[in-house]
Amino acid sequence: MCLLCGLVLAIVLAAGAPAPVLADPAPMQAVEVSSRPISRFHIGRDESRFGPLEFVGGLEMTAPARAFGGISSMRFLAPGSDFMAVTDTGMWLFGRIARDADGRPSGLEQVRMQHMADATGNAILDKWEVDAEGLAVRDGEAVVGFERRHRISRFRIAPQGMQAATGTIDFLVPAHELRQNRGFETLAYAPASGPLKGVLVAVTEKSLDRQGNIFAAVTDGPGKGIFTVRRHEGFDITDGAFLPDGDLLLLERSYTIMSGVGMRLRRIAGDSIGKGALVDGPVLLQADMAYQIDNMEALDVWRRGNGATMVSMMSDDNTSILQRNLYLEFVLHED
Repeated sequence: MCLLCGLVLAIVLAAGAPAPVLADPAPMQAVEVSSRPISRFHIGRDESRFGPLEFVGGLEMTAPARAFGGISSMRFLAPGSDFMAVTDTGMWLFGRIARDADGRPSGLEQVRMQHMADATGNAILDKWEVDAEGLAVRDGEAVVGFERRHRISRFRIAPQGMQAATGTIDFLVPAHELRQNRGFETLAYAPASGPLKGVLVAVTEKSLDRQGNIFAAVTDGPGKGIFTVRRHEGFDITDGAFLPDGDLLLLERSYTIMSGVGMRLRRIAGDSIGKGALVDGPVLLQADMAYQIDNMEALDVWRRGNGATMVSMMSDDNTSILQRNLYLEFVLHED
């Protein structure tokens, strides 16, 4: 990465890109997306196993629509197929992962995008109002975490046309502790069968307490309250999802001008999460610019038909020509 490109990327990552514009008020619009399959995670090398994670395949995605990009969180509505996402430019995104005969991702289909709307149905174009960073879905409802004007809002899921928020959720962390562009990046529902019994967990990107730990909260249930996540080596949290056993998988990102972007996955024991706790856990995967990564911001966990636990990630290109929209898919082996 050239020094000038690195400087530009640093500014974009710190401040966020300006909101792109679609047409008037807030219609759902089809977007044509072209995809180039990624067959190797480690650039120029053939190995597929990286610790407990096995690379299945990936996509590099481009679109003529200026609004496509900035993906900050995604969740599957059907395992490994239909998904929804939010962007930090205030857009809803729906689509489907197409697959080849071997089940590897081959492209994006049926992609639609829509501006988030206010109560009158008009598009909200002020990034301060709709810097969407976290997303969780359950029972036909999406909850979205917003930075800048910090809040967690509820929405009914309507893939043919999303409407205004129906309410908000108390995120417990005092508002003065939330950094402007470092708020709630992770919203995740714990599995009902796990130690947290289906509660919603919210984790900030880099809102730190006096000890330098990352603020988070269990928003309901017996363990309701604020907890913190230990921060290591300049990595910030960009998304998270619960594993079937109830452990929390966190996606983290780092950036320096000298080394570029880094990403890693960290596993937090579900039974360690609760009011007053300081949690930490092992790193399952760490990668730098020698791998097919970019500004990795979106994560989901799902089950394949054969029962395998799958981990999917997407990147946020910050609507910059210097960055890429990526989709990456792994099998998580527990052996």
